[in-house]
Amino acid sequence: MRSFSLTALALLAFVSTPPATHATEVETVPNAQRVVAVGGSITEIVYELGEQKRLVARDSTSLYPQEALTLPDIGYMRQLPTEGVMSVDPDAILLLNGSGPPEAIEVLKKASVPLVGIPDRFSREGIVDKVKAVGHALGVDAKAEALAAKLDAEIASAEKTAAEAKEKKRVLFILSAPGGKIMASGQGTAADGIIAMAGAENVMSAFKGYKQVTDEAIITAAPDVILMMDRGDHGASDEQLFSHPALAETPAGKTKKVIRMEGTYLIGFGPRTAGAVRDLAAALAKP
Repeated sequence: MRSFSLTALALLAFVSTPPATHATEVETVPNAQRVVAVGGSITEIVYELGEQKRLVARDSTSLYPQEALTLPDIGYMRQLPTEGVMSVDPDAILLLNGSGPPEAIEVLKKASVPLVGIPDRFSREGIVDKVKAVGHALGVDAKAEALAAKLDAEIASAEKTAAEAKEKKRVLFILSAPGGKIMASGQGTAADGIIAMAGAENVMSAFKGYKQVTDEAIITAAPDVILMMDRGDHGASDEQLFSHPALAETPAGKTKKVIRMEGTYLIGFGPRTAGAVRDLAAALAKP
C-alpha cells in the first residue's frame, strides 16, 4: 500500500492545478550542502548533474532514481508540512513552481531558508530551462549547460522521429474514469505537452486543464487512441474503459486501442522525457 500511496501523490503533482507559488527569494545557493528537492523532475536533474550528495531530503513525488527513495520524505509538494521540511535542517530548498500551499512557503521564507523557484513548462524548451535553473541554483552552470544540451538534442531527435509518422493519431488522455465519468486532459497540461511532442493530437484541446467531459464530447472528439497512466489495479481496466457507451463508439473503442505508461515517466518532464517521447510515438504507430 505504501508504494501506491507514493505513486498516487506523484501523479497528483502532474494533474493538480493549485495557485502557483513562486519562490523567488534567491536564484542561486552554490555553497548549499543540505538541499531539499521538491518536485520529482528536480530530484532527477540533481542526480543527473552528479550533485546528489548534497540532497538531504526529497518530496513524495520524487520516485526516481531508485536511490532517491533512501532519502527522507518530507511530504507532498502541494501540501508541504513546514515541520517536515525543517526537520532535516536544510540550508536550501529547490522548489518546482506550483509547490505550496502559499502559507507554507511564507513560513519557510520567514525561517530564512533560501528558496529557489524552478520553472516548469511542458515542452523541450521547458526541460532545458529547468535543467539550467537547477544547475545555476547549485552553482554548477557548466555541468547544467552540458546536460541541457544533451537532453535538448535527445528530445529534438525523438520529436523529429515522431513527426515522421505516417498518420497523426488523435489521442484522448484519460486521467480517471470513476463511475464511468471521464476526466480528460485539455491544453496547457503535462499530458497535452507529451502528446504534442510525440507527434499526435490532443482531441480535448478546446479547454484548459483537466475536466470531466460529456459522452457527446467524447463521441465528437473521435479519438484513435486512449492514453492513460499505468496505475496498476487502481485504474480502469480495458474492459471497463471500452464498456463505456461513449468510448465504445469512438475509433479507439472499436479497435480497443489503449496505451498505458508509468506516470512519472510519461509526464514528468525531466531527464527521461526523450525516452517517453520515443516510447509513446512507437506505441502510437502500432496498429
